[in-house]
Amino acid sequence: MSLQVENLEHNMAKVTIEVEAAKLDDAIKQAFNKKKGQFNVPGFRKGKVPFQLIAKEYGVEIFYEDAANILIPDAYAEAMKDTDLEIVSRPEIDVTQLEKGKDFIFTATFALKPEVTLGDYKGIEVPKTRVTVKKDEIEEELKKVQEQNAREITIEDRAVKDGDILTIDYSGSVDGVKFEGGTAEDQTLVIGSGAFIPGFEEQLVGKNLNETADINVTFPEEYHAPDLAGKDAVFTVTVKAIKEKELPELDDEFAAEVSEFETLEDYKADIKEKIRDRKKEAANTERENKIVDAAVEAATMDIPEAMIEEQVQQMTDEFAQRLSYQGLSMEQYLMFSGMDAQKFADDLKPQAVKRIETRLVLEAIAKAEDITASEEDFKAELEKMAGMYQMETEQLEKIIQGAQKDQMMDDIAVQKAVDFLVGEAK
Repeated sequence: MSLQVENLEHNMAKVTIEVEAAKLDDAIKQAFNKKKGQFNVPGFRKGKVPFQLIAKEYGVEIFYEDAANILIPDAYAEAMKDTDLEIVSRPEIDVTQLEKGKDFIFTATFALKPEVTLGDYKGIEVPKTRVTVKKDEIEEELKKVQEQNAREITIEDRAVKDGDILTIDYSGSVDGVKFEGGTAEDQTLVIGSGAFIPGFEEQLVGKNLNETADINVTFPEEYHAPDLAGKDAVFTVTVKAIKEKELPELDDEFAAEVSEFETLEDYKADIKEKIRDRKKEAANTERENKIVDAAVEAATMDIPEAMIEEQVQQMTDEFAQRLSYQGLSMEQYLMFSGMDAQKFADDLKPQAVKRIETRLVLEAIAKAEDITASEEDFKAELEKMAGMYQMETEQLEKIIQGAQKDQMMDDIAVQKAVDFLVGEAK
């Protein structure tokens, strides 16, 4: 096997890989053995037709595609094994010579990891944010806890008002025809939540228990169901139950019930401290991001398009995985959002570029400053992960080996580079 490397523009490279004719002949025979049961030739049992007869009858070329698919993965992996090329995209394969008795030749074109020219990354000036906690922030947090601990009181002697929790039946129609998804029974609706079509909830205010009324609405122009977008509809709604929240009193008894504190003042002090901690963490993260962004802005690099496409695909796969946890497919999401796959990918591209630039710059800084991850760093990270996944550290260490461990060590070094930048900032 021989290998020739050609460097192209914009950090792309093309390698030409030549495989001995004998290996191609072996691959053709493997392809024949894989397909021989498909041939029917008079005088021969199925699967027992000799190779030479098939090659003469149909032409040996019918096995070329399968033979190439057999050869390419191993030949490519073998050829790349001893190179120092840092490949950052899937290869684009092109077969240039495929003929029995001759060497098999194909090319692989891919993106190479770009070189980064760092700018000034030490002493970046990003002032620290002074964190304060306002009284209304504490009150807002208290209000949330109050809402979470509210009781629902059944109402029978008044009409619906804003904030009420209703149980309703409804049936919707457009031009007198009911539409899919427009009918429901025992549906819970909080008036003022904005959960339904604009105008729907407001028209229920003033309605009485067991009253049935027609609610007139217009679907938004950007509604996810194209056949309903912009159309007028009538919903026949029956109010089956009215409830309202009864909030507990904000006093020492409330504090003792919802927290570890005996008095409301102590509970408020704890809330204030937790809000301060959250705001400090958010401020530190924002400052960290600004410092990293400044280091990236000062650097230069030429990112190949294939690397960006690879990153977009990875981000798309990650998004699809998150959707699957919610019981949605990517196709359903695209339909509901009114996007196609290309528009989704185009929207991801700026984020993909930023992610690539950030990673490359931080790796370059780690290299320039000789920042590496130690075994102690690895063990510490394993302990964090073990706690998160409720596993034994030793058990997790057996799982994370080889390439996974190398990736984890790289990630740790990158985070240490971030810490270095923040430590050097003004």
